[in-house]
Amino acid sequence: MADPTLLTTAAARALGLTRGQLRGPRYLRLAHGLVVRLDDAIDEVDRLRLLATALPTGTAYSHATAAGLLGAPVDLPGRPHVVLTPRRVLPQHAGLVVHRRQIGRDDVVRHRGLLLTAGPQTFLDLAAELPPDELVAVGDALWRRGHLDRRRLAERLARADRVRGVVRARACAPLLSPLADSRPESLVRYWLAVSDLPDPVPQLPVTDQRGRVVAHGDLGYPEWKVLLEYEGRHHAEAEQFRRDIDRYSLMGASGWLVLRFAARHGADAVVDRTRRALWSRGWRPAAG
Repeated sequence: MADPTLLTTAAARALGLTRGQLRGPRYLRLAHGLVVRLDDAIDEVDRLRLLATALPTGTAYSHATAAGLLGAPVDLPGRPHVVLTPRRVLPQHAGLVVHRRQIGRDDVVRHRGLLLTAGPQTFLDLAAELPPDELVAVGDALWRRGHLDRRRLAERLARADRVRGVVRARACAPLLSPLADSRPESLVRYWLAVSDLPDPVPQLPVTDQRGRVVAHGDLGYPEWKVLLEYEGRHHAEAEQFRRDIDRYSLMGASGWLVLRFAARHGADAVVDRTRRALWSRGWRPAAG
């Protein structure tokens, strides 16, 4: 792709470009009053790189924009979120959501050629916007991809007194795990963790009579030999379906009771069915 040319709307009009031309395929509107001339199509990351060249030095993408770029299970918002340290006048663009934050050197990272809020800062920012189960899913994904860990998150939350969302962030932080493979697995684990049931073990190995690992369950209770599996869309594919049949057969042959859940199963269904399965295997709630 040839180097794009960044123009303000006023500069483009001064060059004789009409409104119709600026809305054509050779031009992309980055934000209010800002367009870029292109020779080829660009993806969302390229668009954010171009937009960053028109923002004040030190501006970092944040919130859902940073989370999506770091690999968390959130959609990139149509209006990118950016964060700036407090200043007398914040830049205002109709195409941006601008946040004022006091951020330190460790609160930002360079990733995919963009300056973003780091994993712990992104987790803290989203704690003010997401429900707890979705926040845990974001935290799990950030940890799994190496963008935060328990120590770094604890350090950031320790200096976040009176920051909006910090109470939720601190409540959810102990529930995070890098072992969750997907957002649904994180949601299911959260629903069980905040219920009266025992905490499940993620990515639980299943062994045969010889002690060989023959499968792994998404979540499980080794003491009562109950496994929970989440069935995403990819499980409907022929090859994956065949692998699943083998896994479930091996689990059953080793004495495991396997519960299978899908997107239509919410928190109530997951907790109720897991409780009944554990009860059938001898679990009882602690007295008192």
